[in-house]
Amino acid sequence: MSGTHDPHFPDHTIDSAPPAARRTMEAMARKQGGRVPSAVARLATSPETLGGFLQASAAFESSTLDPLSREVVVMTMATRNACHICVEMHTARLVALDAAPELVTALRTPGEQPLADERLEGVRRFTLTALETAGAVGDGALQDFLSLGYTARNALEVVLGIGAYTMSTLANRMTGAPVDAVPV
Repeated sequence: MSGTHDPHFPDHTIDSAPPAARRTMEAMARKQGGRVPSAVARLATSPETLGGFLQASAAFESSTLDPLSREVVVMTMATRNACHICVEMHTARLVALDAAPELVTALRTPGEQPLADERLEGVRRFTLTALETAGAVGDGALQDFLSLGYTARNALEVVLGIGAYTMSTLANRMTGAPVDAVPV
């Protein structure tokens, strides 16, 4: 459904959005030079989901995981759930972080090659294990993750990222929002 327009999920303007979403949309428009990204405009159909994602995403961004590790979690979720918007937006974020082109390529094409950076590959594997086991990662997987310099706090922060980007990836696919030139 990606890229199609579904009348159930209109591209809301600040005026057409449910009242509970308007303040969030106004704040987003201020941050985006007056524009409301399509994903936000469609997600505004549910002010609770829009606010919930933005809060969860902000919490994840303020976590103690380093920026590249956070992006590995996000890209792992984005590719696993085939969210075209998240893949494109977070590719741009990786480039802005001066990530190696090989890392960006590997994250965009999951399963085809392990990440060259052992630590980042560890967070990718841990994310996938947490998903595959519904959080019951086991001592071995947790110890492998911790042995790479991550902490128990980081393990729970991976769960936070999984939660935030499960919400985002599924909502973006459901609404069929197109990729904007302006990141959310």
